[in-house]
Amino acid sequence: MASWYERTLLPKFLACACSGPQMMLQRARLVPRASGRVLELGVGMGLNLAFYDPSRVTSVIGVDPAPELRAMAVAAPRPEGLAVEVLPGRAEDLPFEASSFDSVVCTFTLCSVHSPERTLAEARRVLKPGGRLFYCEHGLAPDPGVARWQRRIEPVWKRLAGGCRLTRPVLPLLEGAGFSTREAESAYLPKVPRFAGWNVRGEAQA
Repeated sequence: MASWYERTLLPKFLACACSGPQMMLQRARLVPRASGRVLELGVGMGLNLAFYDPSRVTSVIGVDPAPELRAMAVAAPRPEGLAVEVLPGRAEDLPFEASSFDSVVCTFTLCSVHSPERTLAEARRVLKPGGRLFYCEHGLAPDPGVARWQRRIEPVWKRLAGGCRLTRPVLPLLEGAGFSTREAESAYLPKVPRFAGWNVRGEAQA
């Protein structure tokens, strides 16, 4: 059962942390590229929904384990005509048939799932042949000094931020799951603390 903090304060904390101008800019650059039948892993508060292009997308199904966040996603703004369904579910164990989605969208989600390896394996499983994974994640910084601070801060940060890890190596995880990362773009987000600001964004095909 979720604690009082997880039910009441955590959604407010995540709303502030995940909807900053730089993070919303990354979403705006990535999400409109999705097409066809789309699965969004960790739909959370529905912050991506406003950026889908209804002329490219037939439907969006978002999954998230947290009922408080799903309720926010249901009420989140989205373009007129965009078909959206928000379902309970964990990214590591998706209740969908293999090869059933044209696109999978994963933004700021791999940091908080219990198993990023299992999550990415599931993303590959449900993608149709030729389907695309659109990802935007923060993770382990390449600079040793920043990485040291990430490891120091992570135990406290993880408790405050709903299990969010600062030190997951995004590109190695994607490559280990069999995804191509040739189109990856990575940089520190401006005006974001460096311990949480190393960002990797791209489009991958299994």
